[in-house]
Amino acid sequence: MTFKEKIYNSFVQDFSSILREKTNNLEISKLIFLCIGTDRVIGDSFGPLVGYKLKYLFKNEKNVEVLGSLDNIICRHNILNIISGIKNVYDEPFLIAIDAAISNKINIGKIIVSKSSMKVGSSLNKRNICVGDMSIKGIVSKDLNNPKYNFKLLQNTSLNLIMNMADLVAQGICDVINV
Repeated sequence: MTFKEKIYNSFVQDFSSILREKTNNLEISKLIFLCIGTDRVIGDSFGPLVGYKLKYLFKNEKNVEVLGSLDNIICRHNILNIISGIKNVYDEPFLIAIDAAISNKINIGKIIVSKSSMKVGSSLNKRNICVGDMSIKGIVSKDLNNPKYNFKLLQNTSLNLIMNMADLVAQGICDVINV
């Protein structure tokens, strides 16, 4: 089994398990994927790329909404307005936040699925905004514990890495949702 297959299988298993656990016995009006990031920084484009791919894969799915893509960015500047809009439109949405993250060098390329919300902007010491009922983080770069250097690394992250991770996550989500 290749490294990519291991990452995919682990992601699908974690995502499926946590989604089932978190949504069990809930009345959900809509499953919403909130894909966070920007296309102006390669390392931060993971969320919008996943959103771009999910919009295509779920274009005919009525119970799934994908917010955030390459043509409609969700970032820390507009996320509070987006969340407010979601709360005004849906009674019981279930939000899954998707964003790039940084960690130890050994974790680069891994996909982390969490039962909890995600803190947007924490790697660059920005005001933390917690979003999502659960979250998916793509580890795209190492954390240098310095916002200035972290931003530089995110600007110089491999686009191939980001594209492969986005493909893996979008396909994995689609495989789990369409089971």
